[in-house]
Amino acid sequence: MKNDFKGNKQSLPSKPCAVCGRTMTWRKAWAKNWESVRYCSDACRAKKGGPKPAA
Repeated sequence: MKNDFKGNKQSLPSKPCAVCGRTMTWRKAWAKNWESVRYCSDACRAKKGGPKPAA
């Protein structure tokens, strides 16, 4: 897959973090596993098994 990124970050896909809801924008490091990326940080990954926040 050729990378045609020219600096327009608005055209990159994004999705919310499964724990905190923060929007994560696609990164080249996630290119091979973007579908399985669920957490925005190691801290959120560590909290994944914790209690869910009351909504």
